[in-house]
Amino acid sequence: MRADVHQVADGTYLVHGSNTNWVILTDGDAATLVDTGYPGDRQRLLDSLAAVGSSPHALAAVLITHAHNDHLGSAEYLRSTYGTPVYLHEAEVPHARRDFLQQVTPGQVVRNAWRPGVVPWLVHVLRVGGVEQHPVAAPESFPREGALDLPGRPVPVHTPGHTDGHCVYHLPQAGIVLSGDALATGHATARAKGPQLLPDMFHHERARAVASLDVIEALDGDTLLPGHGPVHHGSVSEAARQARERAHRPGR
Repeated sequence: MRADVHQVADGTYLVHGSNTNWVILTDGDAATLVDTGYPGDRQRLLDSLAAVGSSPHALAAVLITHAHNDHLGSAEYLRSTYGTPVYLHEAEVPHARRDFLQQVTPGQVVRNAWRPGVVPWLVHVLRVGGVEQHPVAAPESFPREGALDLPGRPVPVHTPGHTDGHCVYHLPQAGIVLSGDALATGHATARAKGPQLLPDMFHHERARAVASLDVIEALDGDTLLPGHGPVHHGSVSEAARQARERAHRPGR
């Protein structure tokens, strides 16, 4: 299938892969790639770079929100094939190496199989290599604090809970927040639409994930690019508040 690429601002593109998103930030033909989709999304990923006038050779860096398989899928391929550095929060670096794994377990999936959407989601995960492990051999922590010297000038913001080292990326000048899995707008296993946390089974520490919504609420922006679901146009602060209200409802 062709890459589903949406331009949301000058030099900023949200790409819908198979049940997960990634973002391309461009400056001329140079680009920053934020997340990489499932292993099975690789051709879509390469096609999306071409669609915005870039290429793997022109990637300045790969930034990873967190090291789950549906975001890390082609990071090592890009690093080993093209020499692209892969950057994460320092707490997420060992996760990307697979020194440990903070990801939903088969047992948790089985216990939640009765929920609508879980079985079709699992079938899809198996088809796109979502249970394969593709560790990054030499992941790196961010080379500096604050805005990174990369296309888009993204600012990493630590938002732990989904994983220990989860980061969102803030584009202050554009008013955009790339929220990874700290704040979604939909998911194959979720009935709700709009700003929300992912279902509980996906979070390493749900309480910290809820607390990190306060961090996102403090970011100035009017466009949210999530790791799952469509783009959200509107106050990022309000989106975080909506997600927190949903998270506190009974039955979550």
